[in-house]
Amino acid sequence: MQLKIMPKKKCLSAGRVPLILFLCQMISALEVPLDPKLLEDLVQPPTITQQSPKDYIIDPRENIVIQCEAKGKPPPSFSWTRNGTHFDIDKDPLVTMKPGSGTLIINIMSEGKAETYEGVYQCTARNERGAAISNNIVIRPSRSPLWTKEKLEPMILRNGQPLVLPCRPPIGLPPPIIFWMDNSFQRLPQSERVSQGLNGDLYFSNVLPEDTREDYICYARFNHTQTIQQKQPISVKVISAKSSRERPPTFLTPEGNASNKEELRGNVLSLECIAEGLPTPIIYWIKEDGILPINRTFYRNFKKTLQIIHVSEADSGNYQCIAKNALGAIHHTISVTVKAAPYWIMAPQNLVLSPGEDGTLICRANGNPKPRISWLTNGVPIEIAPDDPSRKIDGDTIIFSNVQERSSAVYQCNASNEYGYLLANAFVNVLAEPPRILTSANTLYQVIANRPALLDCAFFGSPLPTIEWFKGAKGSALHEDIYVLHENGTLEIPVAQKDSTGTYTCVARNKLGMAKNEVHLEIKDPTRIIKQPEYAIVQRGSTVSFECKVKHDQTLVPTVMWLKDNGELPSDERFTFEKEQLVVADVSDDDGGTYTCVANTTLDSVSASAVLSVVAPTPTPAPIYDVPNPPFDLELTNQLDKSVQLSWTPGNDNNSPITKFIIEYEDAMHQAGLWHYQAEVSGTQTTAQLKLSPYVNYSFRVMAVNGIGRSLPSQASEQYLTKAAEPDTNPTAVEGLGSEPDNLVITWKPLNGFESNGPGLQYKVSWRQKDGDDEWTSVFVANVSKYIVSGTPTFVPYLIKVQALNDAGFAPEPAVVMGHSGEDLPMVAPGNVRVNVVNSTLAEVHWDPVPLKSIRGHLQGYRIYYWKAQNSSKRNRRHIEKKILTFQGSKTHGMLPGLEPFSHYTLNVRVVNGKGEGPASPDKVFNTPEGVPSAPSSLKIVNPTLDSLTLEWDPPSHPNGILTEYTLKYQPINSTHELGPLVDLKIPANKTRWTLKNLNVSTRYKFYFYAQTSAGSGSQITEEAVTTVDEAGILPPDVGAGKVHAVNPRISNLTATAAETYANLSWEYEGPEHVNFYVEYGVAGTMASRQVDIATQGWFIGLMCAVALLILILLIVCFIRRNKGGKYPVKEKEDAHADPEIQPMKEDDGTFGEYSDAEDHKPLKKGSRTPSDRTVKKEDSDDSLVDYGEGVNGQFNEDGSFIGQYSGKKEKEPAEGNESSEAPSPVNAMNSFV
Repeated sequence: MQLKIMPKKKCLSAGRVPLILFLCQMISALEVPLDPKLLEDLVQPPTITQQSPKDYIIDPRENIVIQCEAKGKPPPSFSWTRNGTHFDIDKDPLVTMKPGSGTLIINIMSEGKAETYEGVYQCTARNERGAAISNNIVIRPSRSPLWTKEKLEPMILRNGQPLVLPCRPPIGLPPPIIFWMDNSFQRLPQSERVSQGLNGDLYFSNVLPEDTREDYICYARFNHTQTIQQKQPISVKVISAKSSRERPPTFLTPEGNASNKEELRGNVLSLECIAEGLPTPIIYWIKEDGILPINRTFYRNFKKTLQIIHVSEADSGNYQCIAKNALGAIHHTISVTVKAAPYWIMAPQNLVLSPGEDGTLICRANGNPKPRISWLTNGVPIEIAPDDPSRKIDGDTIIFSNVQERSSAVYQCNASNEYGYLLANAFVNVLAEPPRILTSANTLYQVIANRPALLDCAFFGSPLPTIEWFKGAKGSALHEDIYVLHENGTLEIPVAQKDSTGTYTCVARNKLGMAKNEVHLEIKDPTRIIKQPEYAIVQRGSTVSFECKVKHDQTLVPTVMWLKDNGELPSDERFTFEKEQLVVADVSDDDGGTYTCVANTTLDSVSASAVLSVVAPTPTPAPIYDVPNPPFDLELTNQLDKSVQLSWTPGNDNNSPITKFIIEYEDAMHQAGLWHYQAEVSGTQTTAQLKLSPYVNYSFRVMAVNGIGRSLPSQASEQYLTKAAEPDTNPTAVEGLGSEPDNLVITWKPLNGFESNGPGLQYKVSWRQKDGDDEWTSVFVANVSKYIVSGTPTFVPYLIKVQALNDAGFAPEPAVVMGHSGEDLPMVAPGNVRVNVVNSTLAEVHWDPVPLKSIRGHLQGYRIYYWKAQNSSKRNRRHIEKKILTFQGSKTHGMLPGLEPFSHYTLNVRVVNGKGEGPASPDKVFNTPEGVPSAPSSLKIVNPTLDSLTLEWDPPSHPNGILTEYTLKYQPINSTHELGPLVDLKIPANKTRWTLKNLNVSTRYKFYFYAQTSAGSGSQITEEAVTTVDEAGILPPDVGAGKVHAVNPRISNLTATAAETYANLSWEYEGPEHVNFYVEYGVAGTMASRQVDIATQGWFIGLMCAVALLILILLIVCFIRRNKGGKYPVKEKEDAHADPEIQPMKEDDGTFGEYSDAEDHKPLKKGSRTPSDRTVKKEDSDDSLVDYGEGVNGQFNEDGSFIGQYSGKKEKEPAEGNESSEAPSPVNAMNSFV
């Protein structure tokens, strides 16, 4: 429903029975808003807006200005009466009227006298709709006459006698203000003994010698003319007497025991009693049969004057003043009567009516005596005014019925008694106006969340329009239970929330038309102080800081200021404001107090305070800091359906202020023993208003948090079971998927016990086909999470909704989701399958899509099965390896990568849905063309001789076609690591062995070998080998007993085979046991043929054997060693890439450091390094060939040589010992091959 404002009907409460039924049908008058644009358009009778006061006392020295301002449409004309007759201002040259108004200006400063213009003036403002009149304005000039000259005799009194010094000021207009001073214009001191009366006389209760003076002067100040008149000085002489006779009090004023006082309502009642006596009397006041009003009673003039302000009829009665001293007391009774000039009870209000409507003018006044009510219309007594059939006069009420436009007029109500009068103008304006909305269009209102929002809709129309409010572009209705609509059209949102943001439309309607206006509302986040300043105790001279962290709406700009004791901070450099902190340095005692952080935005303001206490820097024991003690005394109050107030008492903070309290709840009904977070509040609060959910058995506990940590939980509060209500939410994750072709499985995430909001939780499950006209089918199920609909068509879209309900009612209408019944396997295979062979390893497949209806499910894509035909050796395998490629969605082509060249393939295509695959398309056969072959499977070099090498190989594992031939390329490597000329050799495809002859002796060769098909050359395999050295007889010396024995070692049939990460070396050896073998290898492409080392030549060995002495042998060893280092051009490279396990030679063991064993010259155990076939493998060697090769193909890549030592079995003996110890033979050490 829409919110509406309807005109309110009013009934008279007076006891005029014949008129009750008629008056109850009257509607209230329509007020005309003071909107300038509206007033420019509406016809309106005159209204007096400004006038001079009724009793207007003027300054005779200035021009007379009599104000009379009025408004109306059309603008009114003005006229004046003076003393009851027309005042023709055109005939008096001193009188002018202010243009555009009725204000009179009488120029008496140039000529003329003010007394000439004394009188009673009245202004009339008139237009075509009526005439308004002003009050009777009585003009009187102010007067400040001089004192009459008189001769004042000196006054001589005895000490203690009473005295009255008369003032008797001249009568002025207005009355003067009286005060007594001396010749020096110093006020005379007054006291309980000496005081000035209300009539201006100076009263002495008793005189003292110090009262003697000759300049008691009474002054009269006339404020209107700013003049002061002075009385002749009075001389007083007090004669000192030896003793003054004490006497009881007697009244100097008023006289006698009783008097009367009359005062008007609203004025100040002043009662005076002045007494004489010795000692000086004290005055007391009481009211007979009542008490003095506390808030309106004041004592003046040392309690000699009682004043009651804003006096009313209730203040009438007898008041007693009591004068008392040590010798007695007297009293005087003043009988007070409060009269009242007329005052309004209900002044008449302007009436704006539409033709045919009814209305009333009510004029009610009170006074003492009761005022008389008289009516005028357009300034003329209503008795002699033209008759109007639409009005009827009933005492203080004029009743209008079925008014017409001619009924428009201005009515005057006059209420008068002997003390004054009241005059009020009220017009009746008959208008026919369509609605107008006066509030500016698209006004933006910004309100802080959780505060009231007031959206204005000032309106006007005649008849009075009704007001409706809508929200949003679609005009959603506003409900009265959420919004409040005021009579002036204002829409009030008592508690504005974020969802209150939006556009609101105000619509005004009457029978003449309709108007509407849009306003916009924005809800802002409140400004909050999330980190408040904390109470601090600091020592003098230290530094303290207060933190104030503010969180505010991002669209508002806050200003943060600090106050000290609610005032500005001291102007001191010690006070600095850094980011969110106030820092006070060198704290002094004066800095103690309350510091307040105030955060202001254009919409709100928040503050937080902390107290700073400054103490003396006395040594105190270090406080013990700990987490707070748990809160206690938890209490639940204000228990409502959806909220409750929790209060508690904080525990000890243990010297660290509590920053916040954390509140948790337990649901004993649904999740007993499990505590959940509920809320948290600042550490300064001990109560919290908690929002609750229906049908939950709540218990609460509170934990306190300080800078150290969190306290233990408090004891649980009493339990509070909230009432059941309908569910607030519906199940989530609603889905509809079929598990079988003929069903629909509806699933959802059920509500938990906390969300159920009441007992009897169920679900209303509803479904219908999306594309059909069927009605919703619904079932009610228990608290489960699945329902199966059987007998559905295969893969049909369904609309589904699941609504929660309990014993209290239904949840809100649920959202509708779409699901599908169960899928079935596709029925049709893709057709028109086509294969386009792109190259030897890639083919492109095309097919036609299947009809959508035949898919019978969600299309997930197309799947290609393809396989390679097996050769005869593999055909008897049971399983043919098929490969699968899936193409998502509705694609109708795809690429098959990774095919093998020169192969026979078969494929088919199938469509795939959520259930599985459909039937396969007919098999499609295709062949891939030839490709280049892979590298030969292996390459070995066997049977090396002085001038020939034999190569053996295995064909490529993947020929990828028909091999046509092999290509062998080789080239020598010289001593400078340069490659020699490349020889290219073609070998038939049916060969697996080839011998190269006429090669250089003792020369290293590099070979490149690959196969070819018609598609081209394949990958190559490389290898290196060396022709054998020249055989020679060598007699190695044997050191022992001074004898040298010659032996003839021989190495032959050296072969080398390279693998990916290592190389196999094989050779045949003939010679003595216990010898060392040295393996030399170099980087591929750089190793050249080597010259024979001098240390391996026979003539050098014979020369060594001729030396019999050990010292000569040692010198020869040193010589050989020096020549050995100089003859290997790669020694520097070996040093640079030296294995860290290879140690330098010791002086006393006679071994070569560059080629020593990797394990401190320990001999190898038999068979540990050299297999029976004399083949050296990587895992048997101390040195990895990978460190010097490329890893992938095992080629050497170092341009030098490495010598690894492989020794036979040798007994381990100390390095130093008897002479029979066997030392390594330097000749054996030189038995190496290149």
